[in-house]
Amino acid sequence: MRDSSPRRSPSGVTRVLCAVAAAALTATACGTDGGAEPADERGELHVFAAASLTDVFDDIAADFEEDHPGVDVVFNFAGSSELAAQINAGAPADVFAAANTSTMDQVVGGEGLDADWAAENGEDGAVFATNTLRIAVPPDNPAGIEDFDDLTGDDVSVALCAEEVPCGAATVTAMEASGVAITPVTYEEDVRAVLTKVELGEVDAGLVYATDVIAAGDRVTGIEFPEADEAVNDYPIGVLANTSDAGLAAEWVELVRSETGAQVLAAAGFGTT
Repeated sequence: MRDSSPRRSPSGVTRVLCAVAAAALTATACGTDGGAEPADERGELHVFAAASLTDVFDDIAADFEEDHPGVDVVFNFAGSSELAAQINAGAPADVFAAANTSTMDQVVGGEGLDADWAAENGEDGAVFATNTLRIAVPPDNPAGIEDFDDLTGDDVSVALCAEEVPCGAATVTAMEASGVAITPVTYEEDVRAVLTKVELGEVDAGLVYATDVIAAGDRVTGIEFPEADEAVNDYPIGVLANTSDAGLAAEWVELVRSETGAQVLAAAGFGTT
């Protein structure tokens, strides 16, 4: 299992320190038998999300934590198929956001979504964004990649996502639609791992999402290719059946699907619904 240690915003750390200080001052003034009210316990919302959502969900979490004092959003970012397996194995999670609908279906058919939330929003989750593949190459493009066919060259090293994760499944769809077969030098467990290979110059090219190219800035160059239009990914989200706080989880999903969430997603290169 990936490390899912809590990611706390600076304001969250400050609130913890203030709470500790306040509790200490109260104990000093009133003594151990003074009947002082205990400090509020901080709550945690566990969000399992596709690796390609890392940047936008971090941004959205800052707003969520500001509007929900005492709450920390704890992320587990990884390949969607890995996250689905963890959820179905009983990992504590409140919300799942996948990079394609077929991976959400694995959870719906396993642990499932919260019944009340699903009754109002859909038993298969709610699609909140779309994403499209791009070819990512190092800034100097050493292999001279210009289109999808160029990735088939014997002297071109390519990184792809493993076929069981959404970016890998989209790659397979694009190859089938175009009749192009790419033989990679490495299969990676999620799209961010592919992006890292390109950023480090370990491969000549990698297939990632449009959002990953934007997130990488000048560390990579993105190349559009028409075959990607045959493999657009829908991103569903849902409140899980084993959530410890269905109300809080539903509020997170509501924010992601709100106009505020749509603006953050669009700025990162996602299509919004």
